[in-house]
Formats: sequence, structure tokens, C-alpha cells
Amino acid sequence: MCIIFFKFDPRPVSKNAYRLILAANRDEFYHRPSRAADFWGNNNEVLSGLDMEEGKEGGTWLGINTRGKLAALTNYLQPRLDRDARGRGELVAQFLTSDMDSLSYLKKVSAEGHLYNGFNLIAADLSTEKGDVICYYGNRGEREPVALAPGLASSWTHVEKGRVGGVPARVPPTSHAGRANPSCRDLRAKQRAAGDALEEAVLRKAALPGGRGAGPGAPQGRPGRPASGRAQQRRGLPDPAIEDQGREYVQPILSKYAAVCVRCPDYGTRTNTVILVDADGHVTFTERSMLGTDPSCWETSTHEFRLQS
Repeated sequence: MCIIFFKFDPRPVSKNAYRLILAANRDEFYHRPSRAADFWGNNNEVLSGLDMEEGKEGGTWLGINTRGKLAALTNYLQPRLDRDARGRGELVAQFLTSDMDSLSYLKKVSAEGHLYNGFNLIAADLSTEKGDVICYYGNRGEREPVALAPGLASSWTHVEKGRVGGVPARVPPTSHAGRANPSCRDLRAKQRAAGDALEEAVLRKAALPGGRGAGPGAPQGRPGRPASGRAQQRRGLPDPAIEDQGREYVQPILSKYAAVCVRCPDYGTRTNTVILVDADGHVTFTERSMLGTDPSCWETSTHEFRLQS
């Protein structure tokens, strides 16, 4: 499982505010080969990590390009996968290299959703002149993609583990099962973790000389505290969406998968990513990646650029 928290405000009132703050964990088998985030594609305009699994090479889970196109993918909890399905990582890579706007692209994807195992996909167009647009589609829920409006009761919008939260522009919030979202009381632990992640992303950036190039540490931690992630490993459940998807899993395994920071013997959180986009279109992309298969060894890299007009 993977998890993404994000808050966006297309037209922040302050020049010092961020249009987008995104914090994400990628959870994967430790032995699955991948490349750390770097620029690639025509004119090196795409920034993302890359999946190097045989037959899935070139796919990615999260990326942004210099033209302001951003996409992020999480997988739906699914005990039995269709081994003949197409690689979900291509959905992100194709959007980042296309000329289609986010909503049009997701409408195209929705017509082909049956070709993939379960997924949630966010696609965004970040434009200083036109304003930012973020859209969502999942192939285990509504048939049509939706445009997400900024803000929520707790002032952040999130997509996490098989559920979309936030405020779609035209339809009420729903879970991927088509039911109303569970009570916020069931999600407080993860909301607090999201707030911690987003706050840490900003504080760590501001704490460095010049306020640039911060490594986020582990998004589940807080500045000045050990980034063990133990609290987030424990606080996975209750989570109605996860429990609904994972009815075929035994409870101890399901609880580990539901945590913000997953840690199992051969599977877990391998990458933490924080993306910040300010009012002027300056992008800071910071990634913390596990080295090899050792959960105790990590490296951090930061890339910065300005969105093209």
C-alpha cells in the first residue's frame, strides 16, 4: 500500500504561501528494483523515480514535469492480482509526457480502467496564469473522474489507501465502494499524521540556510524527534476503507498494511517524498529513499526548478 496527503490552494492570498504541499510514502517489496528520482524524458523535463521491474520498466508512482503536470498513483488493496493486467505505473508516466489536460486524460483512463488492477490516480495541471486544477479517478469506484476543489473541514485534501477524501467540484465525497466517507473520528490518527507530515515539510525547508533544499526526513516524524515511524506503524486501524478492502487478510497483516509507515519483513515504506510548489511556481522536490533492502539505511536528495509559463 502507499499513502498520499496533500493540501492545495490554487490562489494563495500570501506570496509566502504554498499552492501545493504534498507528502507521500511509497510502500513496495524491498527486492523490487527501482531508480531514485531524477529528470528524464524529452529535454529532461520529467522528474520522478522509475520502476525497473522486468516488464514494468519506465513506470512510476509519483512525478512532476517542468510544465506543471503532476501525477500520483496508489494501488488498491487487492489480495489476488491479475498477472496479465497492464502495469499501473504507466498511467503516471504517460500523463507526464502527454499534452492532454488532467481531466481529459483521466476520462481516457476511465475508459480503459478495466485493463488494470485496482488503482487511485491523481492528475494535476499547475499553472500560475490559469490556476491549478487537480483531478481524481479510481477504477474501483465512480465511473467518471472528478475535479477536486481545494480545502476540507480540516483544511487539507487527501487520497489514501483506496479512498478519496476532499471535495470534488460536482459530486459529494464518496469512498471507492460508492458509500459516503466514514466519520472523521475514524480517521483522526491519520489526519494528525498528515498534518505532521505537511507541517514538517514546510518547517524543515525553512530551517535550512536560505530556506531551500530541505530533506524531509521521514514524513511520519516531527522535527527534532527520531524518525522511527513507530507510532504510525501502530496506528493503522480502525480504518473502514482498509477493513472493507482487506476482508480476506488476517487482522495482524491488515493492521500493518494500514499504517502510515509500513514495516514488514520483506515489504514496507521505501520512499518518502515531499513536493512543495510556492505562489511563484518554484518547485522543491525532496525524496528520501531506502538503500537496497536495508530499512535502516536511507539517502535524501532534493531537486528544485521553476514551472514554465
